[in-house]
Amino acid sequence: MTATIRVAAAPISWGVCEVPGWGRVLDAATVLGEMAELGVQATELGPPGYLPRDPAELRELLGHHGLTLVGGFLAVVLHENQEHALAEAEESAALFAACGGDVLVLAAATGLDGYDDRPRLTDAEWATLVDTAGKIRDLAAAHGLRTVLHPHVGTHVEQQAEVERFLADSDLGLCLDTGHLMIGGTDPVELAKRYPERVGHVHLKDVREDLAAEVRSGRLAYTDAVGRGMYTPLGEGDVDVASMVRSVQAAGYDGWYVLEQDTALGEGSPDDLPRRDTGRSLAHLAKITDSLQPLVPKE
Repeated sequence: MTATIRVAAAPISWGVCEVPGWGRVLDAATVLGEMAELGVQATELGPPGYLPRDPAELRELLGHHGLTLVGGFLAVVLHENQEHALAEAEESAALFAACGGDVLVLAAATGLDGYDDRPRLTDAEWATLVDTAGKIRDLAAAHGLRTVLHPHVGTHVEQQAEVERFLADSDLGLCLDTGHLMIGGTDPVELAKRYPERVGHVHLKDVREDLAAEVRSGRLAYTDAVGRGMYTPLGEGDVDVASMVRSVQAAGYDGWYVLEQDTALGEGSPDDLPRRDTGRSLAHLAKITDSLQPLVPKE
């Protein structure tokens, strides 16, 4: 029996993002249709409002393309107005669960538009952030969902010290996003090796370290770096994707690997660019999968 992994996609690879003015947005039928053409069988939801929020409509649309729902990304302010954050999470968790999703991917939003600026939190605000994340975990669990915290550029859990602090202060699992972690200064391979039990979900990205370093130092805005091609198809950047996959597989991870290449489509960007890049990522991931040790069938 050969080793297999569960691979999903996400609309952000087609340039669909919640950030105002991010770029040209392709219609949902095109995005979901191209996912299916590439052989992907599941997707994350994408930003609020892109796909239907009515469970019956969403199930029908995904089913038309032969796709199932993994869950979705929720960037919400966790460090203040806890009641509002819980209400947002409740609405998303109910939708994900009604449509067969199993994971809520939570990010500690700043409350500002976009991911280019990041105010500093007080210790009291950090404590509220951790407490709110725990309450969201509990309400999501009531819907049968797991919750993971997504270290993400331009949020309050971005840099290595913040990732370590969150791991110490909270018992939530992490979304191991190979690109955002690297941009924030964390080696995703090393993190996976140090905290294998905390890897609850995986977003596979590859990035150019030269541009990531510019973002990390503050010399280049995140949005501008994305526009300059910071994210690449898997195997064409500086993330050791193969070592990361082998590490989490060896540790017993059996969740989803979501292909996410943050893309911003300009007016002159070819419509087929996302499909071509995602196809290249899938081909690279297939080579990694082929190199994994065969799984031993259970008796």
